[in-house]
Amino acid sequence: MPKPKHCEAVRVVVRCRPFSRKEETGDCENILQIDDRLGQITLRKPKAPPDEPMKVFTFDSVYGWDSKQGDIYDDAVRPLVESVLQGFNGTIFAYGQTGTGKTHTMQGVSNDPEMRGVIPNSFQHIFTQISRTQNQKYLVRSSYLEIYQEDIRDLLCKDNNRKLELKESPDSGVYVKDLSSVVTKNATEIEHVMNIGTRSRSVGFTDMNERSSRSHAIFVVTVECSEVGPDGDEHIRVGKLNMVDLAGSERQSKTGAKGQRLKEAAKINLSLSALGNVISALVDGKSTHVPYRDSKLTRLLQDSLGGNAKTVMIATVGPSHGHFDESLATLRYANRAKNIKNKPRINEDPKDALLREFQEEIARLKAQLEERGMLAKERRRRRNSKRLSKSMAGTEEEEMFRERDAEVWKAFEEEPEVGRHVKDGSDFPKEAPACQRSGERLKHLKDNRKSLVDMHWDQDALEKIIEKYKAMESKLLVGGKTIIDHTNEQQKRLELKRQEIAEQIRREREIQQQLMLQDEETLEMRETFSSLQQEVEHKTKKLKKLYAKLQLAKAEVRDVMDEHVVTRQELEETQTELTRELKYNVAEL
Repeated sequence: MPKPKHCEAVRVVVRCRPFSRKEETGDCENILQIDDRLGQITLRKPKAPPDEPMKVFTFDSVYGWDSKQGDIYDDAVRPLVESVLQGFNGTIFAYGQTGTGKTHTMQGVSNDPEMRGVIPNSFQHIFTQISRTQNQKYLVRSSYLEIYQEDIRDLLCKDNNRKLELKESPDSGVYVKDLSSVVTKNATEIEHVMNIGTRSRSVGFTDMNERSSRSHAIFVVTVECSEVGPDGDEHIRVGKLNMVDLAGSERQSKTGAKGQRLKEAAKINLSLSALGNVISALVDGKSTHVPYRDSKLTRLLQDSLGGNAKTVMIATVGPSHGHFDESLATLRYANRAKNIKNKPRINEDPKDALLREFQEEIARLKAQLEERGMLAKERRRRRNSKRLSKSMAGTEEEEMFRERDAEVWKAFEEEPEVGRHVKDGSDFPKEAPACQRSGERLKHLKDNRKSLVDMHWDQDALEKIIEKYKAMESKLLVGGKTIIDHTNEQQKRLELKRQEIAEQIRREREIQQQLMLQDEETLEMRETFSSLQQEVEHKTKKLKKLYAKLQLAKAEVRDVMDEHVVTRQELEETQTELTRELKYNVAEL
């Protein structure tokens, strides 16, 4: 029987941004409480009665407004990137209301080490780790796309208005046909690729954000590694890292969306709704159908949600009471996502590995170079002379052939009878030896000239092969040789210590959460009563606590239903507005 696949839950972390300047001057009230030790975030409803219980959510980790970019990367992202280098697929996606810091968390400020986001930090991580490896060859390539109004655009293509199609194959799963891929050799190159694509992203002004992302953007880094296995054969493993910056989720009434912005908002909300439906279907466990095909976004994230990938979701929220509904919706969304189970596995020896094609082509070129190199050495030995510098007119060989030319033509001039007899074709028994000698000289001259032409042709071909060979070999990364210099031992130890600390914090948080869940059951088992009255009082308290939980669950159901009603009303209003605009455009035509 085949072994069951290892299941791994989607890791969910929540980050709360600080108050904005506008919120600070507007006397906004803080509705969030964060307990990073337990990974809990508590949401308080504005103007709620004192006896109304607050909404408490528990996640893998929670970060407050004073959190640093590096802390989030070390805790939530670094282990995922390490897995990608080992050949797993990995996905990181940021979800939240517009203006809560998704793009800041994902990208940050690339040229500031303290402010670098998840994406540039992952670049540094990948190439630093590659530089430290031994006996391995790597090929790193990247792609950048956006989903704008349900159309897929290549952000690295000059004609990025061209719409690309989604395809599916048994070997590679869902992929984007004709999506460009750029081979990169270091962090600087791959950051340059990302910056080019970012400038092409669709952004626009809304009431929530001056530069609101109006599309979902996915930056894909593919890391292919080749090394000799225990069996003596060369094996290739391929890890793919998807870094997703989702467009903002918010009420259209708050964005002030009209016209083009309204169309964008409608498409954004529909794709995020489809993502929510996929998450719900995966968590439910009873659904026989998962609606991946409802949007381009969910099809591209099919492996990341319930498939062959390790996934981290970063949910971003704001502390202001004015965004209570959006923060609550985000936390509910994230709370469902943490129950998704993926089945990650290492991608070994895939058929479509580009690294294998590179190595085969390099081997073919090397064989050609060895063959032609031997021929070139033989010709150089026969020539017995070195080339002059390019600034000098001609080569020694050409000078030698010019001298031979002069000797041959001089012989013809000195023997006119020979020339005459050759011309009229008459018999020339006396002059035959001289003519024969001249003819031999002419033949020798032609042979030498042909040899010179062949030599130049071979040399040009050789140089082209060498140029192609060097270009292809330079794209393969070998630890410590073609990327960056080895980091000193002290820095290596420091990074390892940081990883150990982050891992220890994660374990402590998990233990605390488990203890908290088991606390009530343990207390009940150990509880002893000295009298019947004491037992009644204890059971009454427990009953009240359970009743409060029931009321909280009922309130949660009402909130969700109200949220669905509001969402449906907004969709109906959007449909009416877009229909009216369509009729107006048709009338004008």
